[in-house]
Amino acid sequence: MLYPAELGAHVGFPTRKTLHDSTRKQKSARPGRGPKRGTLERVPEQSPQPNTPLAGSSAELRRAESLILEIPDYPASGVLFRDITPLIADGPAFRATVEALVAPFRGAFDVVAGLEARGFLLASAAAYATGAGLMPIRKAGKLPRPAARAGYSLEYGVAEIEAHADFPRGSRVLLIDDVLATGGTLVAARELLRTLGYEAAGAAVLFEIEGLGGRDNVGDPELHTVFRS
Repeated sequence: MLYPAELGAHVGFPTRKTLHDSTRKQKSARPGRGPKRGTLERVPEQSPQPNTPLAGSSAELRRAESLILEIPDYPASGVLFRDITPLIADGPAFRATVEALVAPFRGAFDVVAGLEARGFLLASAAAYATGAGLMPIRKAGKLPRPAARAGYSLEYGVAEIEAHADFPRGSRVLLIDDVLATGGTLVAARELLRTLGYEAAGAAVLFEIEGLGGRDNVGDPELHTVFRS
């Protein structure tokens, strides 16, 4: 297994004191000074640096990787399933993983988009940790309002994903998913962002299965994976 040599700078998960101080500041602020409701407060522009050495110790990431279980012949014969539930059950390991996912893109995105289904778990934590908005990208037919769609190929057919246009055009969106195999879902997700008028800030994936051509198929230099095998 390969992983970043060192873990990125702490994302800044709020503590109880931080939340208390933030609440006091909001109460004391004069009305009308903050961003209008329904708009995004754009963070300063920075350039993503995927898969570069990151600051800090990688010991917690090594431990986090050891918590990912390999389940043979699930959900079908010949498939090796990566079970991340032990990882997300461990608070320090989960936190280290989320930090490693977003560290190369700090300051380069306004919104985090999670791909159904396990991408929701990682993207929700990343959005909360960074103060970004959350955009769920769902399988077709799962959203209640009219939504933009993009398709991708499966072994025996095609599938579609969809998302609502809940953010201003031009918003910078970081895609997050759990596994990179052939890359079809990420390619479709990037096309979906273009359809919605959003800017793809990059893609962060928990686990890359090398040898399946996913990285080449995605063709995105701003593709960052935490663990690889």
